[in-house]
Amino acid sequence: MPTNSPQEITQLLVAWSDGDQSALEGLTQLVYEELRRLAHHYMSHERPGHTLQTSALVNEAFLRLIDWKNVRWQNRAHFFAVSAQLMRRILVDFARDKKYQKRGGDALRVSLSEATVFTNPRSQDLVALDEALSALGKIDPRKGQVVEMRFFGGLSVKEVAEVLKVSEETVMRDWRLAKVWLLRELDTKNESMSK
Repeated sequence: MPTNSPQEITQLLVAWSDGDQSALEGLTQLVYEELRRLAHHYMSHERPGHTLQTSALVNEAFLRLIDWKNVRWQNRAHFFAVSAQLMRRILVDFARDKKYQKRGGDALRVSLSEATVFTNPRSQDLVALDEALSALGKIDPRKGQVVEMRFFGGLSVKEVAEVLKVSEETVMRDWRLAKVWLLRELDTKNESMSK
């Protein structure tokens, strides 16, 4: 992630946390393009022609960020870590909603053979990854946060270390172990579904 004006962003975040609403306008101008890059990173993992567009994802995430009350923003990395988490939630909710609709919620009823033509493996993969990441978060919250910030948020090892207040070596160790755990979890889930 680019480091355009990190000190200025941190100052505006602190001012906004302290109730300065004018800081939000300046913050918006500084972070919007970075949020678009983050959203584009997320959307690159989605299927082509996804109905949720990058701008809509950015706008929804920003609206949710503005609604947060009493947040004490630490710095730019903390802001983008929270933004990454919100974008992940928005996409997972969107994928789950699509899955719900496929199961009959406000949907046209079709036969099983017709339905297989319209399945969306990437949305299913996103939901499976979210479930595995949530399970990891219950076992080891920090490893879950590392994955979320690195994979979904595109934050650097240094930025993740800064947010979590740990060393870069700890982040790298957590990243490696979490990837192995998640791959094993997803493989186990895929094997049980294919039986």
